[in-house]
Amino acid sequence: MRFASIIWNGRRGLAVDAGGAKFVGRYSEDPRYPGDLHNLIRSGPAGLAAGYDQLLSGDAIDMSSVLRLPPIPNPEKIICVGLNYLDHTSESGFVQPDYPTLFTRLNSSLVGDGAPIVRPNVSDQLDYEGELVAVIGRGGRHIKRADALDHVAGYSIFNDASIRDYQFKTPQWTVGKNFDGTGAFGPVFVTADELPDGCKGLKLETRLNGTIVQSALIASMVFDVASQIEIISEAITLAPGDLLVTGTPSGVGLARKPPLWMKPGDICEVEIEGIGILRNPIMDEVKPQ
Repeated sequence: MRFASIIWNGRRGLAVDAGGAKFVGRYSEDPRYPGDLHNLIRSGPAGLAAGYDQLLSGDAIDMSSVLRLPPIPNPEKIICVGLNYLDHTSESGFVQPDYPTLFTRLNSSLVGDGAPIVRPNVSDQLDYEGELVAVIGRGGRHIKRADALDHVAGYSIFNDASIRDYQFKTPQWTVGKNFDGTGAFGPVFVTADELPDGCKGLKLETRLNGTIVQSALIASMVFDVASQIEIISEAITLAPGDLLVTGTPSGVGLARKPPLWMKPGDICEVEIEGIGILRNPIMDEVKPQ
């Protein structure tokens, strides 16, 4: 099952892929609207499937005329994993850690597929980071690795766009990872049953203006999805709809000579086999009046 969160003329809705590049769905004022994706995930696998069926009998949606929202616009938690591919750790000048490098993103940084990633007025060091997102379906704490993938509802794509000079102002990365309009998420949520376990075997590719800048297999992660869930849940209770942004491979702009920063007019695409293409233009922040 594949879901897209949308908005059209101020009306929020949810669409599903009916096959053949056709989407159907319902808007929130429809009596048969089953609720947003976050609520469907909270309702468990049966509730998610029932919601899909209700949407599948809805009206055709012209996806070219709607705005795509992040699949889950307001997740309770966005937990990101840094330095999770050996080649990226090396190009970044770090020694590979034996414990995942965890940081958080805020909802205010999220944008959907097709929306601009915003280069802030205070910096020109806007970098791309294509990543797989695992969406938690069943929450819990102290989750064993053997059971961890049973807690994943599905997957999506993230561009963890980073403001590098702010990221490295201190050893703690929060500011550089949380500028408004820098966390692209989408275009769809794909249920886990449609993809290999942990998305192993799938390829991730990032393209800037059509040129491939990152390419790697998901299986190259140092800490795979199951390991991330086990380790994170030692400390943090995971909840349905939480996002695990699982790390980026080598090829980031920071590591290039000269550095390759995204600039207004650029188009950045992140593609993961079996999920789709997250595509975002780059624009400058609108200066306050």
